[in-house]
Amino acid sequence: MENTLIRPLSILIVFLGCLFLLPGTVQALSGSDLMNLSLEELMEVEVTSVGRKLQKVSEAPAAVYVIHQEDIRRSGVTSIPEALRLAPGLSVARIDGSSWAVASRGFNGRFLNKLQVLIDGRSVYSPPFSNVHWDMQDTLLDDIERIEVVRGPGGTLWGANAVNGVINIITKRARDTQGTLVKVGFGTEEEGFAALRYGGKLSERADYRTFVKYFNRGSLHKRDYGILGPGEAHDDWNAFRGGFRLDGAVGNRDDFTLQGEIYSGTDGQMDQLWPLDPDVSYNQRVVSDTPYAGGFVLAHWQRQLADGGDLALQAYYDRSYRDEQALGKIEWDVFDVDFQHRFFLGQRQELLWGLGYRLIRDEVEDGDLVTFNDNSANDQLFSFFVQDEISLVPDKLRLLLGSKFEHNDYTGVEIQPNARLVWTPSKQHTLWGAVSRAVRTPSRMEHSGDVLYTVLQPNLFFPSPLPIKVVIAGSKDFDSEKSLSYELGYRFMPGAGFSLDTALFYTRYRDHRSAETLPPVFAPTPINHLIFTLEEENKLEGEAWGFEMAVDWRVRPWWRLQGNYSLLKLNLSPASNSNDYISSWLYEESSPQQQCSLRSSFDLGRHWDLDLWLRYVDEVRVYFTDVDDYLTFDMRLAWRPAAGLELALIGQNLLEDEHPEFQVEFGRAGTNVPRGFYGQIKWEF
Repeated sequence: MENTLIRPLSILIVFLGCLFLLPGTVQALSGSDLMNLSLEELMEVEVTSVGRKLQKVSEAPAAVYVIHQEDIRRSGVTSIPEALRLAPGLSVARIDGSSWAVASRGFNGRFLNKLQVLIDGRSVYSPPFSNVHWDMQDTLLDDIERIEVVRGPGGTLWGANAVNGVINIITKRARDTQGTLVKVGFGTEEEGFAALRYGGKLSERADYRTFVKYFNRGSLHKRDYGILGPGEAHDDWNAFRGGFRLDGAVGNRDDFTLQGEIYSGTDGQMDQLWPLDPDVSYNQRVVSDTPYAGGFVLAHWQRQLADGGDLALQAYYDRSYRDEQALGKIEWDVFDVDFQHRFFLGQRQELLWGLGYRLIRDEVEDGDLVTFNDNSANDQLFSFFVQDEISLVPDKLRLLLGSKFEHNDYTGVEIQPNARLVWTPSKQHTLWGAVSRAVRTPSRMEHSGDVLYTVLQPNLFFPSPLPIKVVIAGSKDFDSEKSLSYELGYRFMPGAGFSLDTALFYTRYRDHRSAETLPPVFAPTPINHLIFTLEEENKLEGEAWGFEMAVDWRVRPWWRLQGNYSLLKLNLSPASNSNDYISSWLYEESSPQQQCSLRSSFDLGRHWDLDLWLRYVDEVRVYFTDVDDYLTFDMRLAWRPAAGLELALIGQNLLEDEHPEFQVEFGRAGTNVPRGFYGQIKWEF
């Protein structure tokens, strides 16, 4: 225990020492700005995810954090989930080479169902399993303008499943990506990647871009799989993606966007299966490949009104395919159309309302662990929302009242209201509070699917001479999960070189998913065994509370420090009529209680950048398995020998050979995240 404490403390001391030794060297090299924007200008950057309109970060009545393109570039990350580690309050754990568990304010897991993720306003939530397949969500990272991370409920504007947060990934307009970009790289884990982008003009008021990218990532390191023993990870990952974007304007009032992408990839993975075969001790590790493919087309139109309001209409079609041995073969199509209207009532009221419709069609084939009662489905979602923003004291005090009304095919009508109050006594201070109700609607899996959870050997945990097959069964009676959240936030920016953003939250959960044990049933095939069925019901309740903080400090024009810290406490308990005494314990431990991050960016003259990133993540428990806390250290060194040309060397997880971040969950065996290095050349002209 003493050694485990000394190691991170000594590393932190060395890291901080480097921070204060470097300025003396840097000062002799350059006094140029690290980035083009000052902190004051960064706080004035406008976001859309809080109010479905452009508003300043400093005035937003929610716990919002913006990851800018410069943050992504200087962090050295190569995927969207890795970029999300830059935001406070998010738990991002890598399960294996191609899968992640990403959560806001608890309940983390590969099949997290309380986080709404959007890319340019297009929901990438996977309907059959009510989750996000992060390996299928990608784009050219250089084309991302910003990632808006809203922690806390967003159901009033973004609908069901935005219970604990909204992530909105916004790409650059085509006019901002003119010319050619070429990028190539390789390394120890990044076995090779390349990207090509070209942007041009169709006319004076219409711009376009096209891109293609490919990457191949090798298997991660060996891992001790508990009862399965050690073995190679076999979790290599490769994918191809191409896309286009067209932006234009008609007259002085109308803007339009047309964009689309196609992609195809393969995940190597280690499946943990549970055959009724005593010769393999009722568990088996199988190497398999998961092919996936898809594409989308999105159109967006917006008109500026004479009174300062606007009209917006967006429609997209999204098709996806995935064939995973454990989960099955799934094809799904999503058609979505969304309309909104913003206008003013007098001098002190701004009204926003909108309508939406979504059609989801899917076809499924059973996998080794998952079976569906219905092999196809067509689900519809109708929605209406309204929000009134009232200026109680001009430029000082604002009140927002609103609600979303949705009708889905599983639970009928759902209502998600909220009230938000924001006080800005001066440009240096912002205080906001919110009360929000949010719901998480059932997935098709929870209504008409069964999951083979495990097979227990005879007399392993229970006095039974027969093996026990444990099945989690969906139920037509499974209802929505509800939450009621209270939030309080404060932002402080005393000058152009420092900003502090804090948030407190308390959430009550009701009708949360539980697994109720039914009487065991004897089954004679393929061998004599017992079936223990855990049926999906709504008999968990509980509370979560926590604190989140982000600090940004321009120590010198060429030196920037960014730090964040988050604390999370989650307590769940079964209802009096429940016999599920395990789920609450599993949910409570799946997200780290404490996380902190410290980044230091140096501008070493006109041609050199140095970035250091230290990150600590508390221990978690995933399905009865403890995953220790860990400390990571990344470093990036970049050189720009000519205009538009950048050479970068990135080292990741430099403190140890490897470490686990998550564990086995529904088929996928977790692997260790190793130390890695890669080099990259990027040329823009």
